[in-house]
Amino acid sequence: MASASPAKKVLVPIANATERIEAVTIIDVLRRAGADVTVASVEKQLRVEACNGVIISDVLIFDCSKSVFDLIALPGGVLGAANLKNNEVLESLVKKQAADGKLYAAICASPAMAFGTWGVLKGLKATGHPLFMEQLASSAIAVESRVQVDGKAVTSRGPGTAMEFAVALVEQLYGKEKADEVSDFLVMRSNHGDEYIITELNPVEWTPNDSPKILVPIANGTEEMEAVMIIDILRRAKANVVVASVEDQLEIVASCKVKLEADVLLDEAANLSYDLIVLPGGLGSAPTFAKSEKLVNMLKKQRDSQRPYGAICASPALVLEPHGLLKGKKATAFPPVSDKLSDTSEIERRVVIDGNLITSKGAGTSMEFALGIVEKFFGRKEAIESAKIMVFVHP
Repeated sequence: MASASPAKKVLVPIANATERIEAVTIIDVLRRAGADVTVASVEKQLRVEACNGVIISDVLIFDCSKSVFDLIALPGGVLGAANLKNNEVLESLVKKQAADGKLYAAICASPAMAFGTWGVLKGLKATGHPLFMEQLASSAIAVESRVQVDGKAVTSRGPGTAMEFAVALVEQLYGKEKADEVSDFLVMRSNHGDEYIITELNPVEWTPNDSPKILVPIANGTEEMEAVMIIDILRRAKANVVVASVEDQLEIVASCKVKLEADVLLDEAANLSYDLIVLPGGLGSAPTFAKSEKLVNMLKKQRDSQRPYGAICASPALVLEPHGLLKGKKATAFPPVSDKLSDTSEIERRVVIDGNLITSKGAGTSMEFALGIVEKFFGRKEAIESAKIMVFVHP
């Protein structure tokens, strides 16, 4: 049998104010494909205050100055891109990467702000966030694609195109078959950029007082893309999101080894009441959620008082179902475990709302799931507006 080829080495630099959905999606998807991804902070410390929450990096960028990578991929965020651009170690790594004919990639504000400034897109077709297209046009051939590959440069537009971008990077490193395998497993949609559809049964109004207070529990093994998309999209919509660790410390190691930080421990969070409790997925954390008596009791209380609750991926099947929290409700879940739902009539749907319950299938449906929550609390207009800013829906 032929030995497996060595893992491709990938550098993902992050900074304060980095767009967290983009960073985590790139890291997660590439690690799923088998790449050896190094998350490097350009700050003085490993703990980075990204746009809507913390990411703990693996190393400082300085430790990578002599390393060789098959791919260097920059997340965006306006201020985050500026912080990446100003880092000299990163600048020389990317310039060397381009000169050596190796893959280099950037998304959102970074194609214009970092790559454009460094002159590594000269004469190449590139895309970026709609707000940065004019700036990009001075340093590249600016095009409006969701993902653009030209030679060894790969560029993309925003949080809403990050998964497509990451899968394109998998294809560049490992080929189309691997890319298709990863995107199928993630339950990605095929009609990128179109308006999304949410199935709603037995509609009731979700009416919080001023800004909705939302609890998002996380644990070791939580799917980081799901957690981060839910948290960050709801924070963008000005909801008051409390991230609670179900472990005995704030820092958790998510399913693809991204290190995230909760705001509080569940014990502290349990003293408050919430307009919504929503569980991210991850086959690793679902049993932790299901075994947490405190969390399960909060969910039961939420249901009994007719307040909204929800779950995505493995959590509807492995947390809600065994505790009777789907009784008399229609739901959907991660395809490999959806047969565990006692009512499987809606499992083909990407997002299902049944009264006060909202469920969804997986990482590739997380954005629709989070936008569905935004829509229930703030209206469709607000949700579509947010989807367009993120370039999930065509701007």
